[in-house]
Amino acid sequence: MGNVPLTAGDRLARAPGLPALQATLSMIKFQHTLFALPFAFTGAILAARGWPARREAFWILGAMVGARSAAMVFNRMADLGYDRRNPRTASRPLVTGELGLPFAWTFLLASAGLFFLSAAMLNRLALALAAPALVVILSYSYAKRISWLTHLHLGASLGLAPLGAWIAVTGSIDPAALLLGAAVALWVAGFDVIYSCQDTAFDEREGLHSIPRRFGVPAALRISSGLHLATIILLLLLPRLVPLHGVYLAGVVGTAVLLAYEHTLVKPHDLTRVNQAFFTVNGCVSFLIFAATALDLARAA
Repeated sequence: MGNVPLTAGDRLARAPGLPALQATLSMIKFQHTLFALPFAFTGAILAARGWPARREAFWILGAMVGARSAAMVFNRMADLGYDRRNPRTASRPLVTGELGLPFAWTFLLASAGLFFLSAAMLNRLALALAAPALVVILSYSYAKRISWLTHLHLGASLGLAPLGAWIAVTGSIDPAALLLGAAVALWVAGFDVIYSCQDTAFDEREGLHSIPRRFGVPAALRISSGLHLATIILLLLLPRLVPLHGVYLAGVVGTAVLLAYEHTLVKPHDLTRVNQAFFTVNGCVSFLIFAATALDLARAA
């Protein structure tokens, strides 16, 4: 019995709490939640014309964490075979055995449960749309097997964040929420195109679809720039639908500068700074728009 190798579940059960927690957070890329969360609360404060009630904010946070965690763990399970063959993803916890599939399934069900509970605690429309939203979010994991438009599918998944938060506050859908959701969708699609440039050769070998594989890395970077230009245009149109003024517009200008800087970091022949562009710059973008919106609404109050 002493020579029987430990299973992944045994290793997790015997692991100290902190390493297990770190492996779980790594599996779901918890830091990626920071991309969508500020935009979700941007939608919430625009809907409330100020800060939403504490109860609403609490359950919006629960819905965001639940949906995002479910999406990430489902993606890790769906892509496990590919991740094992891709050197860039070979250190992910499900690949190394730090976490096992039974744990991942349990975590997925718990995350989805949190999402539905949060929606139910908000209002009827939020609950009614929870299942369709989760289908959109989870089905992204298979989009790259079908179409090079996969980046827009991911964008739509995160674009649901401000729309969902608006619904959470008002119980209705508004054109402003749709416009903000579209801006987020194009922003996410743009930086996902950049990120996927790293896997062009792997996608070609495995028969996966992406804009870099379909059009080549130089053209993909130009398409990404176009998506980000469209993002800025949509953000500039938002004050036509909601009472936003100078502080917000200054935030949009700052966002345009950040996105322009992001595109200087990555060249067709040099992808070494993709992670800097992906994590650092885009994290700043979401927080900048949220902060500018919050300050603008506070000044108008």
